[in-house]
Order: sequence, then structure tokens, then C-alpha cells
Amino acid sequence: MNKFQEQSSRTIRSGIVLLITMVIGGAIGYRLIEGLNWIDSFYMTVITVSTVGFREVQPLSDFGKLFTTVLIFFSLGSIAYIGYLARFIFDGDFLKYYRAYRVEKRIDRLYNHVIVCGYGRNGEQVGKELASHNTPFVVIDNRENVLSRISRHNPDIMYINGDATHEDVLIRAGVQRAKALIATTPSDADNVFVVLTARSLNSKMKIISRAIDSHSDEKLKRAGADNVIMPELIGGQRMAKLVAQPDVVEFVEYVLLQDSVEVSLEEISCRDIADNYRGRPISHFKQREISGANIVGIKDRNGHYVFNPGSEYILEEEDQLFVLGAPEQLNMFRKVLEETNEF
Repeated sequence: MNKFQEQSSRTIRSGIVLLITMVIGGAIGYRLIEGLNWIDSFYMTVITVSTVGFREVQPLSDFGKLFTTVLIFFSLGSIAYIGYLARFIFDGDFLKYYRAYRVEKRIDRLYNHVIVCGYGRNGEQVGKELASHNTPFVVIDNRENVLSRISRHNPDIMYINGDATHEDVLIRAGVQRAKALIATTPSDADNVFVVLTARSLNSKMKIISRAIDSHSDEKLKRAGADNVIMPELIGGQRMAKLVAQPDVVEFVEYVLLQDSVEVSLEEISCRDIADNYRGRPISHFKQREISGANIVGIKDRNGHYVFNPGSEYILEEEDQLFVLGAPEQLNMFRKVLEETNEF
């Protein structure tokens, strides 16, 4: 719960407690001082606290008049709280509070999600890509203009108003249950703190960080980042490649970056590989003939990459396959991978 929520909740509770206390105390006071029944005592308390000016149920004694005067002074304080509650509801703060409450409840149910720290140009692009792959994610940012933009244009995005360098904010985002964290704040120093804090809270999650200064690369990796991305460097390389190898760049971007339904390059684990394929060469798999998909690369258990593996390559459970094909071909590929029958 952020400071706004804490302050609002505390004020609401205080106002409600004060109002209930005055009504109960007033009813008891009129009961004891004037000897009224409980209904009349409650009625006298309500018309006194609300200052509507209705007539008393019976003439008051001097002590009853003094008690009424004191009760009116106390009721002035409750009016201030009631005014705040009215502004809280009609100025839209209640909706903000309610939305933040619902979002935090949704975040509490997340598992294997991604945390995006910073929702600037890079962070927004990360969010769009994750959304296109139906990957749940939570945004952390404390800039009011950014949060307002999210509320206006992307109301379904789960976000937390807070500083991602703070441990409690990351915990609210579910860092201990997340599968990855992407730090895209505009400050390398902030990214270092985010990575360091996140790594201390979750040693198994994948952490990717943006870097502006080339000297920050090693610092971020020492802090715990698995990968460090420099957008300016990648942008420069891409522009040069568009001159030297324009068709290659466009083909790769079409496969990887565009929302194409015709072809996709996906990473498929051999963890669920059928027993009759484990320890056998790719030629035994016959995936090309059956599914039509192509294995264009493999990452083995040691993290080494094998490009365009030959038919003699032995498949192991720890391998990660990079498979190129149409969606229906990839679905067939997965089915064949787990198939236990011989072909």
C-alpha cells in the first residue's frame, strides 16, 4: 500500500471511528443526563451532531444544555472529516484508491510474471511486446505523468506507484514470484540499485537491464543482471546493417519483431522430449518431414550455441531448440517432440 492509500485509509477510518464514537457517546449521555429512552437519545444525538436545528424531544436541563454544547463542538471536527470524505468520493480519489486496491489484489495472484521498472519509451515498448505474447507483467513507476498516461490509454495494465529501488515496492510487485525483471529507468545508477535489490530478493529470476553508459555494463552484471542492453548501441548497429545487409535485417525483423501470423521463431525446450528421442540424433526425429518446421539452432546444457545443427546432432533433455515455422507447424512440432511412438 503506497503513501496515498495509507493516508486515505487512515483518514477514512479515523472519520468513521469519530462519528460512531460521537453517536454512541451522545446517546449514552442523553440517556444518563436527561433520562430519555434509547430512541429519543439517539434522535437527539443525530440532530445535534448534524446541526439541523430540529426541536428537542423535551426541554433540557442546564447540565443537558452544557452536554449538548460540548457535543456540538465535537461535531464540528466530524464535519471536516465528512467534507474530506465527500471530496474523496466526488473528486475521483475514491476511484483511484479502489483501482489501486484491485490492482494489488490482482498482483498478489500473479506467478511467473514479469516486472517492468520504468515505463518510458523503452518500458512501453517492452510492455507492448509482452502483451502481444500474453505474458503478464507489472509496471513500477513513480512519475505522475507516466501513471496518468497508463490510466488514460492502457487501463488494463497493472502498475504500482513507487520507487523500484526500494525493496518494499519490489515485494509489492511480487518479485519473489516473478520469472523476470526488466529495468528500463533512465538512470544507470537507479538500474544498478534495482538489479541489486531484485537479485537479493530472488536469486533465480532472469534480470535484464538497460544501460546508457558503456561503463555501466560491468557494474550491472556484477549487481546481478543476466543481460545488459544498450539501446543506442543496438540502434547504431541496426542502421549500419540496413546499409550493408538491408534484406537480412528486414527478414530477421519480420520474423522476430513484427506481429506476423505467417511465421515465427520460437524457443522450445526438450525437457518434455519423448524417451524414444532422448539420446538419439535429429535424423531419428524426422521433424521436417512430419511437422514442416525447421530447427535453426540449439542451445546446449553448457550454454553453447549450435547453428543450423546437422542430422547427426544428439538431442538431450537440457537442450533448447530454436524452431522456425508457421504456427500450425510449431504446434505439430511440439506434438511430435512429445510423441512416444516410433516413426
